[in-house]
Amino acid sequence: MAQEKKVLRKFKGVVVSDKMDKTVVVKVERKVTHSKYGKKYIVSKKYKCHDSQNQYKVGDKVLFVECRPFSKDKRWRVVNKLD
Repeated sequence: MAQEKKVLRKFKGVVVSDKMDKTVVVKVERKVTHSKYGKKYIVSKKYKCHDSQNQYKVGDKVLFVECRPFSKDKRWRVVNKLD
């Protein structure tokens, strides 16, 4: 029996806060089209991500993935810096 690997969700975003220890807050923006009127608008969401070495600062573009829960709100881990 082969074990199936879980598909991890990946997001790209910008660090908006690095004030917590080993945690950064990353903002992800996506464009959505209104179902009735067809207007496009931006929806944003913030995620708390684990940063074990405190190496990411405000303004950095990062890639982060889903992982085990580190705390009540923190279920994401920063993989690397983009650009």
